[in-house]
Amino acid sequence: MSDPSASSVMPADWQQTIAIARSPLGDRFQAESLAESLLLENLGVVLPRDVRDVPVLLFLDEQGLGLQVTGKGAPGPVRAEFVTGKMGYRREHGGGAGQLVARAVGLQKTRANLHIVDATAGLGQDAFILASLGCRVTLFERNPVIHALLADGLARAALNVDCAMIVERMQLMEGSSIDWLERAGGEAADVIYLDPMFPHRDKSALVKKEMQVFRTVVGDDDDSGRLLAGALECARYRVVVKRPRKAPAIAGPDPTTRIEGKSSRYDVYAIKALPAQ
Repeated sequence: MSDPSASSVMPADWQQTIAIARSPLGDRFQAESLAESLLLENLGVVLPRDVRDVPVLLFLDEQGLGLQVTGKGAPGPVRAEFVTGKMGYRREHGGGAGQLVARAVGLQKTRANLHIVDATAGLGQDAFILASLGCRVTLFERNPVIHALLADGLARAALNVDCAMIVERMQLMEGSSIDWLERAGGEAADVIYLDPMFPHRDKSALVKKEMQVFRTVVGDDDDSGRLLAGALECARYRVVVKRPRKAPAIAGPDPTTRIEGKSSRYDVYAIKALPAQ
């Protein structure tokens, strides 16, 4: 998968492998608040390359919050970034409703203002794309470290004139999406989107950078079958599951159709037809 997921379970020793730190320009109050809420040690002002006692930092600098491997020669931080970089480019040149995720959700088939629940939000990239195309998106991220990264990224994007209206269509929730799905009942959302964590064997530099960090604080999803079952009970029109292109489908019913890209695919479970254009 490309985006660490909400249904991932924290390794038992995660609080021994991560700490809070900041650069001289990092927000001291935010660092103190994160350390208190996540029960993590606050190292104060340090350089990640000088830290030896913990392998990963939640690191605050002038660009916001990032997840940063420590030690000499470590890759730069991973952030939830919507304004600049890859997501900024996709916002401006991404191909609109022709993008694979938009096609999987069904945006080429309907003009309805869909309510989508992204039950495994990760860094929020797919949710942001869908919100930029007019969908109202509810995001769940149960992993507290990834949740903190996503909350920070959305807060920064809300201050940008080009992103503020998109972020207004996104609501980040606390807690587990599975708990919500099991309480919500039928037709709680138009579409439910899942991108469960999957063991990664891709050798690309991007995967190395992201997964080197995330595997420290994010475990594999052992309950993806339960997640799919709950989603199928709650979605009005369809459930969409993102998978690595050659990975098996999640245990459960067969997908109605698949939409394949170069490295990933979308398994679509149709429940009933979307409203016509």
